[in-house]
Amino acid sequence: MDIRTFGELIDWTRDLHQNLASCLGHCATANEEERTKALLEYLSAHEAELARIVDEFERQSARNTLETRVYDYLKHNPIETHRTCDQPYAKLDFQGIYREVMDFHGQVMDLYQTLWEKAEIPEARELLAALLEMEKNESMRLARQIGRMDDL
Repeated sequence: MDIRTFGELIDWTRDLHQNLASCLGHCATANEEERTKALLEYLSAHEAELARIVDEFERQSARNTLETRVYDYLKHNPIETHRTCDQPYAKLDFQGIYREVMDFHGQVMDLYQTLWEKAEIPEARELLAALLEMEKNESMRLARQIGRMDDL
């Protein structure tokens, strides 16, 4: 992960969500089970929306905050995701997909939390707090929606 500024962090996070959206959507077409296919389609749309929301953070943030260097305290393990989408989600069942996606969101939240704890500039802390809050809220919403789907 070669991220030098908060702007690049936002770009990278947006791209992760967009890549996951594309991968989930692609895998939905290859999944035979109707319930799992519906889950993949829902998750794909949700991740695309998250990519759009993350992009808004970049548009609404002050340029000097986005240009603040982040690499001085960015010593975080890379986020594990199926970056090359060789249809891994097409082979998982409903619960397996749920676990994978929630784990992905957990890793993003851990990254934001770690950076927030180390950030010294108030504007950077505010940006990270807002990103973390958004990710937490969206993860809770996702868990509720998937729980409802699982009940059907």
